[in-house]
Amino acid sequence: MLTLIGFLIFIYSIILHEIAHGLAAERLGDPTARVSGRLTLNPFPHIDPLMSIVVPFFLLLSGSPIIFGSAKPVPIDPYNLRNPRKDMGTIGLAGPAANLLLALCFALIARFLVSFFPNPSLLKLLGNVAFVNIVLAVFNLIPIPPLDGGRVMVAILPDKYSEALAGVERFGMFLLLFLLFFPTSFFSLPGVISKITNLLFGLIFPGFPLI
Repeated sequence: MLTLIGFLIFIYSIILHEIAHGLAAERLGDPTARVSGRLTLNPFPHIDPLMSIVVPFFLLLSGSPIIFGSAKPVPIDPYNLRNPRKDMGTIGLAGPAANLLLALCFALIARFLVSFFPNPSLLKLLGNVAFVNIVLAVFNLIPIPPLDGGRVMVAILPDKYSEALAGVERFGMFLLLFLLFFPTSFFSLPGVISKITNLLFGLIFPGFPLI
């Protein structure tokens, strides 16, 4: 039962990630996400059957140390933005920021409950949800387009390097999957994600055992 609840919270974590992108875009002048009906907590407009359900649920059941997934990206029209390059970076940053805020909220709830309702299973659930939200934030901040971190880097790099990185987007997901599933002795992307996630989890949830 708690596994199902945790999975549903994970689904809403990736939905809120996308809603944060849409809200940031609207604040910067682009109402496309709202007009398209994507600024809603109704899960159905957001769900991608493969990346929102099949992949994360399989990883969860397999005991994978990294759980990731995604909702359908919210539509954004750069031509509505006042400063498209800079604003796309800000929009990209909004999603991971939302996940880190969720992780902090669940950590605070757990800290409150431990004093009044010290249920180990519930505390573990809250810790796991916080952990997964940190993983989502760290994963999405990898500086490879089309991930959010790639969009942030495109926004802040000098023109020559920004254009070169933007050109990676066409095969960025293939590069990302290769780095995830074929780590080497010189570089392991899952290892880097794990170390950064554990560090942030320790800061947000000090003294709480990792999942």
